[in-house]
Amino acid sequence: MKFAKTSIIYFLILASATFGFPGLSNAALVSTSTLVQDSTTSANRDKVRTFLAREDVRKSLSLQGVRADDAQARVNAMTDDEVATLAQRVDSAPAGGDVLGLAFTVFIILLVTDILGLTKVFPFTRAVR
Repeated sequence: MKFAKTSIIYFLILASATFGFPGLSNAALVSTSTLVQDSTTSANRDKVRTFLAREDVRKSLSLQGVRADDAQARVNAMTDDEVATLAQRVDSAPAGGDVLGLAFTVFIILLVTDILGLTKVFPFTRAVR
């Protein structure tokens, strides 16, 4: 019994000495370019999501066998560079004009990611992995 009491006492002393000190914190400056890049990335994702939510784009994707929900999920999984490229294509496309070309681009991206085994959108593909 005495051994248990002394063990508990030593443990409490060690715990209060060790856990009583605050942890180290680290602060750093955040550059303006980092903040602008984060907001630009968010804006690009929103732009692509809005584009994919359009009815004519949904119809074009469904004609190619892509569900709109799968396309939205893939946009969420894209890297920032891929989203920026796709958003640039959305901006450069004429209003209501090159919807088929952009839908084809999304189709190709989804097809490549299916073949690489990153997604499973199309039933006719077999993953390389």
